[in-house]
Amino acid sequence: MKKSKTLIAGALAAIALTTAGMQSQALAQAKVQFFPSLTGRTGPVAPNATPFANGYWDYMKLVNARGGINGVMTLVEECETAYATDRGVECYERLKGKHGGATVFQPLSTGITFALTEKIPNDKIPMITSGYGRSDSADGMIFKWNFPLIGHYWVAGDAVIQHIANKMGGWANLKGKKIAVGYHDSPFGKELLPIMEERAKRHGFTLQLLPIPAPGVEQKAIWLQVRQQRPDFVVLQTWGIMTATAIREAIAVGYPMDKVIGTWWSGAEPDIRDIGAGARGYSAVMMQHGSEKNSEVVKEILSRIHDKGQGTGPRAEVGDVLYMRGVVGAMLAVEGVFRAQERYGKGKVVTGEQARWGYENLDINRARLAQLGFTGVLSPIQTTCADHMGSAWARIHTWDGTKFGWSSDWLQADEAIMRPMVTASAERYAKEKKLTRRTEADCKS
Repeated sequence: MKKSKTLIAGALAAIALTTAGMQSQALAQAKVQFFPSLTGRTGPVAPNATPFANGYWDYMKLVNARGGINGVMTLVEECETAYATDRGVECYERLKGKHGGATVFQPLSTGITFALTEKIPNDKIPMITSGYGRSDSADGMIFKWNFPLIGHYWVAGDAVIQHIANKMGGWANLKGKKIAVGYHDSPFGKELLPIMEERAKRHGFTLQLLPIPAPGVEQKAIWLQVRQQRPDFVVLQTWGIMTATAIREAIAVGYPMDKVIGTWWSGAEPDIRDIGAGARGYSAVMMQHGSEKNSEVVKEILSRIHDKGQGTGPRAEVGDVLYMRGVVGAMLAVEGVFRAQERYGKGKVVTGEQARWGYENLDINRARLAQLGFTGVLSPIQTTCADHMGSAWARIHTWDGTKFGWSSDWLQADEAIMRPMVTASAERYAKEKKLTRRTEADCKS
């Protein structure tokens, strides 16, 4: 099974690279806006990262089919990181100056995000890290070039705890309970812990921390701890094959699936499809969207891209959770350029520095979401100089044995709790790096 998945991922990567060459030739004489794509089509996260990359590319093709960004065509070039930080940095250095200069990077890796955060201010290239990276980078007064648009790990953690409180009948019923956290033993996994610890302190529950070494294919000892200590809930902050392994081990030790809740990198079809009915009841928090097969944007991608034989990956995955996350990532990248063109000139190729202004001044309202085909997929997104996230909404979906379906209302992370955490962490970073908060004049520049 592992070998076949690797071969499939490799074949898709080859197709993607061929498409990149064809796209480059076709757009050689056109005005192009370059969007580098750091991919994980190989390695332990390939089954999850591949649909993200396909969704990202298909939406960029859709933008071109719609006429581009006021006539400026999008150009995508991939660089494979295999989810390794050193390779991610190499890809960044290789791509940042190509095709007139990179517009924005989306590394799809917290480790790579941490490394690039040190580089992007000097290169004046923004970075979108929707749902991952540094949670404190929501503070745009310190992190001028980072944009964790529509959510970071603390939003995910807060939404999970809210959902557990709702299942328990209220916050007061969390007192004395035990919640285990199985997390990828890396910056990605550890980034969830501050919000879990803060909520535990406020509501009187205890945490059982269970670090899982990468790649996470051996977890028997960890789940024996769960069987022995019987926490009331288990939260998973996992990615790639680590998630499916965790779910299988939970089933093996008899831990009830309706007590296991993943964050948004732990709740997609590749994690659970092969397990099927055995995982019925497993839930995960979603960064607003879930599987969106019936959305207007998916219907348009199918009719204008896949029906013409121009799709990047298999038609069957279009609209799946991680495919949609790639679509959303591409939409956010493009919308920042649309916004920047309003200031710097419609129909012009904008620089990374100009695009940064666009991401800091997003106003994607319901009318714009409808125009783009995202009604019911996302809530409005509005960023400012101080707020580089722009939205803190989430939902929970639950596996019924064959598919995910919504199992909660919209949940909004508690900004009264998170904002002081974000500010304090950003201030510590600023002190370490000898940075000062941006001025009002800088916000307007």
